Amino acid sequence: MKTLIISHDDCLLHDPGAKIAESPARVKAVLSAISDLRGTEQLPAPLASPEQILRVHDAEYWDSLVENEPEEGQVALDWDTFMSKGSLDATRRGSGAACFAVDQILEGKAKNAFCAVRPPGHHSYQNVAMGFCLSNHVAIAARHAQKVHGLERIAVLDFDVHHGNGTQEIFEDSPEVLFISSHQFPLYPGTGTADETGAGNIVNIPLPPGTESAEFRKAWSRRGFSRLFSFDPELILISAGFDAHERDPLGQLRLHEDDYAWFTNEVRAFADEVCDGRLVSVLEGGYDLEGLAASARAHVAALAE
Repeated sequence: MKTLIISHDDCLLHDPGAKIAESPARVKAVLSAISDLRGTEQLPAPLASPEQILRVHDAEYWDSLVENEPEEGQVALDWDTFMSKGSLDATRRGSGAACFAVDQILEGKAKNAFCAVRPPGHHSYQNVAMGFCLSNHVAIAARHAQKVHGLERIAVLDFDVHHGNGTQEIFEDSPEVLFISSHQFPLYPGTGTADETGAGNIVNIPLPPGTESAEFRKAWSRRGFSRLFSFDPELILISAGFDAHERDPLGQLRLHEDDYAWFTNEVRAFADEVCDGRLVSVLEGGYDLEGLAASARAHVAALAE
């Protein structure tokens, strides 16, 4: 079976403005970098349904996004989160891609999947948009897997340079979902200390500025993967933000594309052994186009091995 690459041109419609690092060029760079990888198949992302979205986000919050989407220009939701015409369809494709990937894998139609979508999602709370994010794709996919497919243990792994505060907030009282995040600290959004443990299901791995490959790998091996292995998940979701790369302008970690290949190989091998290879990765951050493209290629190549 193949590794699915799931995306949609609607993800290019979201335009937060020229001053924001999160741009349509990101998805274009990723898709160009992975288009020739063997063992992959590209499929279009469906729109997430209201039912899928409202398993995570408050109806009042979602209604406010619908009301705020402008006919032209941008509307600011906070200092770095904007909406344009097409933003809702873009984020619905992102959440829809993640749910569709779960369906394809759990129905035995694919080995694993990478969702090349935007805007990202892991900063989005149940009722607050922030950090470029409108809907929380991995959280929506996890709730979809629980409700539609009856899964009882889901792991969410996040290696974005920024802490996945929205994902943590959504699941901090849900012991059936394990959330493990490595991220630079201190850095936006200012959360993700090691003592934030939720219902015992939150594992934060804060990394100081300047952290390099060896320290990143050691931290995941000792704190992240050991907890993942003992959790025995039925599905693994990855918030794949590539802004911990040394070229990225929004962080000060010093990772390389080889580190993303290493991480992916470790997780894929574990998934193959424990949960029939059930693994879905969703693009989050990554704002240097060269570093993003190289990292995404290494990640997807490892998924497709």
